[in-house]
Amino acid sequence: MPTYIALLRGINVGGHKRVPMERLRALCEGFGFEQVATYIQSGNVVFNADQQSPADLVKKIEEKILVEFGFSASVITRTTGELEKAIERNPFLRESKSDPAKVFVAFLSQAPRADAAKKLAALATASEQVRHAGKETYLYYRDGMGRAKLTGSLLEKVLGVTATARNWNTVTRLYQMAVERGA
Repeated sequence: MPTYIALLRGINVGGHKRVPMERLRALCEGFGFEQVATYIQSGNVVFNADQQSPADLVKKIEEKILVEFGFSASVITRTTGELEKAIERNPFLRESKSDPAKVFVAFLSQAPRADAAKKLAALATASEQVRHAGKETYLYYRDGMGRAKLTGSLLEKVLGVTATARNWNTVTRLYQMAVERGA
């Protein structure tokens, strides 16, 4: 039974779109998912489930969130193997060891067009670096994310796809959780 990581976009931010993690776990268990665990309050769920297409998983979870909580939330999924590859492709390896809270991975719903990725790369600065690989965009906010110009909304607008970002500490912890479930 494969292990999946579901990343919810835009929940529990500034008191909006509140989703208690115990209710999110129960929602996933209601689908028959096994070994369901959440990590922090930003909508990270790791679980085992029968082999399913990412599109089917996303649709199922998004529809249930709308019914259960009364609002929509985009969901992006990865398998353990996909998350492992995303970790291996990290172009900010040195920074992720010295300052992991400033390195982010934006998980994309699909790979953007090449011209969109180039357009995003042109927006990088010395303090906000960006690299793109497949369905992930890597960001290093040298001065922190607080005043960053390369926000999630901007990424989505430029790339033309749904995105949700997690810092390096969260990415590696989610991977550890997935491996523990017997990927």
